[in-house]
Amino acid sequence: MGPRVLAIANQKGGVGKTTTAINLATALAAVGEHVVLLDLDPQGNASTGLGLGRAERQGTTYDVLVGDAKLSEVVKPTAVPRLSVAPAGMALAGAEIELIDDSQRHFKLKSAIEELVTVQPDLSYVLIDCPPSLGLLTVGAMAASDAVLIPLQCEFFALEGLTQIMRTIDTVQGRLNPDLQLQGVVLTMYDRRNNLSADVEADVRAHFGDKVYRTAIPRNVRVSEAPSHGKPALLYDLKCPGSQAYVRLASEVIGRERAA
Repeated sequence: MGPRVLAIANQKGGVGKTTTAINLATALAAVGEHVVLLDLDPQGNASTGLGLGRAERQGTTYDVLVGDAKLSEVVKPTAVPRLSVAPAGMALAGAEIELIDDSQRHFKLKSAIEELVTVQPDLSYVLIDCPPSLGLLTVGAMAASDAVLIPLQCEFFALEGLTQIMRTIDTVQGRLNPDLQLQGVVLTMYDRRNNLSADVEADVRAHFGDKVYRTAIPRNVRVSEAPSHGKPALLYDLKCPGSQAYVRLASEVIGRERAA
């Protein structure tokens, strides 16, 4: 039985997607899971947030998608035991155009992950940090995944964005990956002093029910500071409210995966 593959996706930028990818991966590794985080965002923020500088990214997910490298060749260890990262770079921004005529373009990442598993059979989770769009890279990630995790910022337009990504999930289910599921929706940047956060939470829970995780990720300065130090928040300040929320989220994710 191979690892569970989860795409972390939202077409809207600034919703805490990469922060969630980094810290969820770290929290999973901290409880003994073997995790690889695939950085599929040309900005490469997940790579930076895990301490991988630009000079250390000789091989990236771009090289994997265009066939110049195997995924197992570009995966690099991080300071977190049992957590590795496949880095990204700006070249990834051109991948959609370069692959446009490739009939297998939607399955490139799926094949790459299958190759990785032959080299690292003890993997338990592969997390994919998707770019803030619903283009080829995100669709390819969904085609390769067992489930999608959606970080959702507690703001006015949250539900409108959710509708778009759910349509994409339905499309991928119908055409590319019939087994794709919604793993869950995680509320991010939650501010208990703000009525808007409570209103958004109520709306999302009314619409998606138990698909919304019990854990909400609070606004937290320490979580925001951590990437500038090249560390996940859990290494930067384990005791801060944001880090503790990601520990609880990891527990929920594991519980849902075991139930599935």
